[in-house]
Amino acid sequence: QVQLVESGGGLVQPGGSLRLSCVASGSIFRSNVMGWYRQAPGKERELVARIFNDGSTNYADSVKGRFTISADNAKNTVYLQMSSLKLEDTAVYYCHAKIRTTSGYLNDYWGQGTQVTVSS
Repeated sequence: QVQLVESGGGLVQPGGSLRLSCVASGSIFRSNVMGWYRQAPGKERELVARIFNDGSTNYADSVKGRFTISADNAKNTVYLQMSSLKLEDTAVYYCHAKIRTTSGYLNDYWGQGTQVTVSS
């Protein structure tokens, strides 16, 4: 079994910053990709950013230049540094990982979600 645990959400004013963290634990052989998705009320879940185990990254156009994703592979941890936050960044942020387990299976895993609210 693999678990993803997120932390770092909260309430922030427009223009502010937050840092999200997600730690993967359990029967992990290797994570192929880790990333963050978000879902705002009434909207579909969307990719925010992801990082592959070779260090390459993808970002949604809406967050490019404002958010930075990074990872500590030794700690199976992924971070999302969010700066210049906007009202429209308000959403539940979910950690995602595609992990090969020690049993050899390649599965998708999700965290429980952490609320990010941008409000004045």
